[in-house]
Amino acid sequence: MSVVIMSFVKVSRFIFVVAILAAISNLAACSSVGEIKQLVTDTVFGEEIANPPAELEDIETTYVTKIDWSSDIGETQKYDYIPALEADSIYDANAEGDLVKLDANNGREIWRKNIGEPISGGVGIGSGTVLVGSNKGYVHAYDVTGKFLWKSKVSSEILSVPRYFDGMVIVRTGDNHIYGIDAADGSRKWVYERINPALTLRSSVGVVVDSGAVYAGFAGGKLVAIRADNGKLLWESTIAQPKGVTEIERIADITSLPVVDGPLVYAVAYQGKISAVDRRSGKVLWNRDISSYAGLSADLGKIFVAHSLGAVYSLDYETSKTFWRQGALSNRRVTVPLPTGGVIVVGDFEGYVHLLSRDEGKFVGRIQLGSDPVMSIIAGTKPSQFIAETKDGTLYAVSFTEKVEKQTKSKEVEKQVEPDAKTPAKIELTPETPRPEIAEPKIPEPIAREPAAPQPESGSSERSILFKNDSILLPDAGAEPKPDSGPGIRLPSGQ
Repeated sequence: MSVVIMSFVKVSRFIFVVAILAAISNLAACSSVGEIKQLVTDTVFGEEIANPPAELEDIETTYVTKIDWSSDIGETQKYDYIPALEADSIYDANAEGDLVKLDANNGREIWRKNIGEPISGGVGIGSGTVLVGSNKGYVHAYDVTGKFLWKSKVSSEILSVPRYFDGMVIVRTGDNHIYGIDAADGSRKWVYERINPALTLRSSVGVVVDSGAVYAGFAGGKLVAIRADNGKLLWESTIAQPKGVTEIERIADITSLPVVDGPLVYAVAYQGKISAVDRRSGKVLWNRDISSYAGLSADLGKIFVAHSLGAVYSLDYETSKTFWRQGALSNRRVTVPLPTGGVIVVGDFEGYVHLLSRDEGKFVGRIQLGSDPVMSIIAGTKPSQFIAETKDGTLYAVSFTEKVEKQTKSKEVEKQVEPDAKTPAKIELTPETPRPEIAEPKIPEPIAREPAAPQPESGSSERSILFKNDSILLPDAGAEPKPDSGPGIRLPSGQ
């Protein structure tokens, strides 16, 4: 009997290992990081979801949301797209190869150009140049009128947003190469390469360019800073260390954009940590165990991060102390939080967009944009608006306003009468009869009210950190600049 039991256990373990290996072999085919966890769950435990998403409960809304307009961009298929907002125009793309320009005020389509191959990443824009990448490894450049400028070949498909900075286009490819391309003619200027682990997560993570430096996260929890003008490495920092027994447990990839805020850059790893890094030296100033594949944002001294299991955190940017945690969105695959208009905006996999109080994290508003997952959210043309795109390729502009309690003022002062009092008899007046004195009604004095504290205007961190030319990475006062230090960036020795 014991022999039979032992044989059954061995067979069960064998089947489990085969299932795990099958899941690993399919990781490279995943269209987004969010599918990894679901893939392993379905393969090992069957189609039933092991951790079902939290049911949404009724909330007391203090903000009114309204869809200003919507526009059909086109099919997204397996790709993730982020629209780009420039002045009063929005640029977006689809999997059929269409690059689209819309009027941000009403959603009206201004022009639509087909690049001749599927577009596999979001749209980048800078200095009048509109940039997209294709699944065949080409960067395409247009001007704001839709005129074709050039295209440039790179090593593999482009899943992320190309960035413009100071006459250079910075683009990251699916095989984790970073290219510097001349924005004038598309010629290649430099390339940064690194060796990756055998098992990594497929994601649409790109790069952030700020003050002459390019910041990018990689597999194994590595964050690097390289020069934007020549691609040389400035520093490399470890955000998270892989840990665990199996290869899946040891995945600790940075699958979201770093966030630059003053002298610090913040990054978070899936199955890893969130860290604050000094931009000059690459030294980790603090970290804590929070896993995320959606990412984080920073605004006015606070960091907002979406945990990989769905909770949303507000942290202190200097100490990582938790201000609040909203855990009612567990397993709903929330997007990166967007701080704007005094609230925090996140989307989920059922098409809902949730508004959270910036100071307390409680729900203050909610709207559903169809039934497809919310793919990305950026700030709109005004502080009380955001632009959201769902997986079916529909773009929405949504405005939100705080409810104001109406104060009713009495139209007239009612005369109070005793319950048993009768209507007084009419008094006939003669010239000798003195007229009775009538007291003037008392008018209540206006109540002094304190003016409401103004809500801070906050745009998308995506828009505020990517297109700066001013350098904050300056040498120390009185120090002589090194000849190879570049535009305000101190290079490590030997570079």
